[in-house]
Amino acid sequence: MNSTSSAIKIKNVWKVFGNTSKEALNAIQNNKISKTEALEKYNSVIGVSDVSFDVKQGEIFCVMGLSGSGKSTLVRHINRLLEPTSGKILINEQDVMTLDRESLQELRNKKIGMVFQNFALMPHRSVVDNIAMPLEIRGISKNDRLDAANKILDVVELQGWGNKFAHELSGGMQQRVGLARALAADPEFLLMDEPFSALDPLIRRQLQSEFIKLSKQMKKTTVFITHDLDEAVRVGHRIAIMRDGKVIQIGTPEEIVVNPADEYVADFVKGISRLKVVQAKSIMQTTEEYEKQNGKLWDDPESVQENDLLSRLIEKSKTKNKPLVVKDLKGQIVGVITQADLLKAVIEGSDGE
Repeated sequence: MNSTSSAIKIKNVWKVFGNTSKEALNAIQNNKISKTEALEKYNSVIGVSDVSFDVKQGEIFCVMGLSGSGKSTLVRHINRLLEPTSGKILINEQDVMTLDRESLQELRNKKIGMVFQNFALMPHRSVVDNIAMPLEIRGISKNDRLDAANKILDVVELQGWGNKFAHELSGGMQQRVGLARALAADPEFLLMDEPFSALDPLIRRQLQSEFIKLSKQMKKTTVFITHDLDEAVRVGHRIAIMRDGKVIQIGTPEEIVVNPADEYVADFVKGISRLKVVQAKSIMQTTEEYEKQNGKLWDDPESVQENDLLSRLIEKSKTKNKPLVVKDLKGQIVGVITQADLLKAVIEGSDGE
């Protein structure tokens, strides 16, 4: 993932639903009226409230919150399926709000793929024809689009199913077809709105794993909407948590679990095990600190990577009753983790802290 360049920028985006949305927004911003007052005085509903964030090139950015938090409304602004009441949306530095109808159509057809919770497959078309649809809309010749669709079938592991119809496939397979259709046009961006939430837990977990693997290969910049924190932690590089149309906190899964911004986020994350998110670099002490207390590092130490998770560190430390040394990506020793450090990391995440 390129950590420097932002592929998508959302700047102070508001969405107020209602015929007097502009007046309502003016009153919200200048007179600080509440959500209830906006509804009573202007018959307007605040869907998204002053949201700003950047999504980096190649990043999976999860937006999560409960039903009604504004997450699905927000994602539909990125390709202007919904028009914001105010604010800016930039894709590769281009202001999406300035695009005319033709340019907007081109952005949707060529640069952005969408995957919804509802698979929305055409029942009268075969799997391969469903996948080839975006290319057909672009006017690509039949042979070329079927070639591309068949290649994507392999990527989502549906070889041999190309001539079947949607109703002959299980829910998990139908969602793979939905994902394949979004990928067929080789878009730069993926917008995924609760893509796996209609599936049973086992299939859902399997598709999450495949999507993570696929993302590493294809490096698509992805905005992934979910109401499930386990899914967000598993899939996302960073997570934005929304409530009542506002973004409450943005951070890596580890940052959000270890340092929740408020009680609402703390409630959200308390079911997530720190074993899944806390990394070696967050709990290690420096070699200087260790050697001051314990003397020089021993020969042939057991080593771990700086981004190894707590679960792996515990596994490694069980084999030898010695501290672990932590190495960075270049193989340099950057710190030490003792059994006491591991115990503290686990205990700090328990309800009894």
